[in-house]
Amino acid sequence: MTLPADYLDRYLDRIGFGEPIAHDLATLTALQQAHLSTVAFENLDVFSRVPVRTDTDWSVSKIVDRRRGGWCFENNGAFGWLLDQLGFSVLTLGAAVLLGGPNKIIDHATLEVQLDRPYLVDVGFGDSFSIPLALNQAGPQDGGTGTFEFLPSPEGVTLAEHVDGLPEARYRFRRVAHPMNDFDEASGRLQADETAHWRKLPFATRLIDGGPDRVTLLADRLKLRRGGVVTEDPVSSHDWDDVLWEWFEMLSPT
Repeated sequence: MTLPADYLDRYLDRIGFGEPIAHDLATLTALQQAHLSTVAFENLDVFSRVPVRTDTDWSVSKIVDRRRGGWCFENNGAFGWLLDQLGFSVLTLGAAVLLGGPNKIIDHATLEVQLDRPYLVDVGFGDSFSIPLALNQAGPQDGGTGTFEFLPSPEGVTLAEHVDGLPEARYRFRRVAHPMNDFDEASGRLQADETAHWRKLPFATRLIDGGPDRVTLLADRLKLRRGGVVTEDPVSSHDWDDVLWEWFEMLSPT
C-alpha cells in the first residue's frame, strides 16, 4: 500500500499543526510537542490482542484514519514518515530499553533528525523528553519535562534522565539507520510476551498543551500532572471507556 498524497495534510491536521514549515529547531520542537499532545502513547491494541505492525502505512493510517496512537514502532515510525515528507533528514535508530536493568536487545525505535547538528527526537517513549535533544552536546540539557544527558559507552550512547540530581539510564542506542521492518522481530516478541506490561493492563498517556503537564489513564485511575502537582482519581471499569474518550478522543478496540 502507498499512502495517498493527502495524508501529509491530514496528518498535520490530526496533530493540529498549521504553522509554516521551516527546517529549524523551533519548527521541529513545535512538531514534536504537537504530536505528543494529540497522539497518545498507548497499548490498547496490544492489550486487546489485536495484532499491530511496524510498517509506516499501518502506523500512519492508524493515527490519521483511526485517530489512535500506539507504541514506539507506530508513533515514531509514523512521525519519522511525517518529518521525511516535510523535508527533514531523518534516521530511525534501534535502541535497547534499560528501565528494567541491563539489556542488549533492540526493543525500541527512536529518531535522529539532522538540522544544524543532529538531534534525538522521540514521540514513543511515554513520559520522556518533549523537545529535541542535541546528540553532540556533552553534559545535562533541558528535555522540556526534565533534565537529560547522553552518556557514551563502547556499547553505544545511553540516554539518561536526571532523577534527584543523578542520571538514570532510559535506553541505549547506536547511531545506525534501520528500516522499519528491522523491528518486526521485536514487535512480534513484545506482542507475544504474556508477562510484559503491554499485555497486562491498558494505558494511554499524552502531554497537555505541549507539556510538561500530562494526562495518563491507567487501568484503575486517571493521573494528572499540572504545574508540577500530581493528582490521581479512581476510574471504574464501567467508566473507563468514557474517560478514554473524554481525555484522548479514542475508542477501545472491539
